[in-house]
Amino acid sequence: MSDTSAGLTIRIASECRWDLLSLGEVMLRFDPGEERIAGARNFRVWEGGGEYNVARGLRRCFGQRTSIVTALADNPVGRLLEDLMLQGGVDLSHLRWMEYDGVGREARNGIYFLERGFGLRGAMGMMDRGHTPISQMKVGQVDWDAIFGGEGVRWFHTGGVMCALSAEAPAVAREAMVAAKGHGVVVSYDCNYRPSLWKNAGERQGASDVNRMLAPFVDVMFGHEGDLAAVLGESSQGAPWHSYESYGEMAARVRGEFRNIKVIATTTRRPKTANRNDWAAFGYAEGRVYESIRFDDLEVFDRVGGGDSFAAGLIYGLLDAKGMQWALDCGVAHGALAMTTPGDSSMATLSEVERLMAGGAAGVQR
Repeated sequence: MSDTSAGLTIRIASECRWDLLSLGEVMLRFDPGEERIAGARNFRVWEGGGEYNVARGLRRCFGQRTSIVTALADNPVGRLLEDLMLQGGVDLSHLRWMEYDGVGREARNGIYFLERGFGLRGAMGMMDRGHTPISQMKVGQVDWDAIFGGEGVRWFHTGGVMCALSAEAPAVAREAMVAAKGHGVVVSYDCNYRPSLWKNAGERQGASDVNRMLAPFVDVMFGHEGDLAAVLGESSQGAPWHSYESYGEMAARVRGEFRNIKVIATTTRRPKTANRNDWAAFGYAEGRVYESIRFDDLEVFDRVGGGDSFAAGLIYGLLDAKGMQWALDCGVAHGALAMTTPGDSSMATLSEVERLMAGGAAGVQR
């Protein structure tokens, strides 16, 4: 049995073990706080990853049952990541462990360092993620039919970060998507372009080519037409700026080529300084354009994970059949709150999200 929401056919929760399953890498983030990486002597650590952050946000803020397919090297850093993920509440029954060779020649856990930035100094990240276990995953290693069919999943999520990890990764994502579609699972994909990941893999055009290969299996796309360009143009460069009218034209062009994509969602961020951004989103579903609530001059503490928290909020709204407008506003509010706390993951509660959606101010709650 299934319900419909924003043109999507979604499996009944009672018939599925998981509301959402993600596929992606989980890394250990080193946070120097207010200092710069080169001068820091102490770091706080968090777990993070584009696809994982969505599963964690849905679990911790929205109370959904989530799991992740990922892989780690079995050493103390891997076990630290496991412990952090357990605190996040995401199920780890599909976590694959790879034997550690003692020095990391064969496999090592990914880490990254991130400066939050301040004022005119923007945030800056430095990745160290070569030879990670998830980047070595191959087609045929995961029994997707057992997960999507046997256990039951309502929604599957992955994205461009996962697909950039290796030459094989897009085929793994495609295998998962095909299996998900075969079992009536909604598939979402966050294009999530990262220049550092695509530097030696075709850069922007390489990412777009992969996105186009996977687009026929996607129901919900987080991104814009520049992420799907057959030939790079102006829309592929920089962040998307849209009006209500231009977004409708863009969505029509995407749908004209990929009729299977039922929902499109795109955040619009205008950074004025590292700590002050305009933040909003547009969405499309069932032939209609939606414009979210806006947060102009949003004060940002840590911007990483804001887009993933947006995706989690929107997915929750659609899973709970609250309508596209509510889902879009929920995503924007959840993303805004996530950027007020440190780390990649949301620390917000559903009541805080709903209060912000209703126009609540930042006064003390007693």
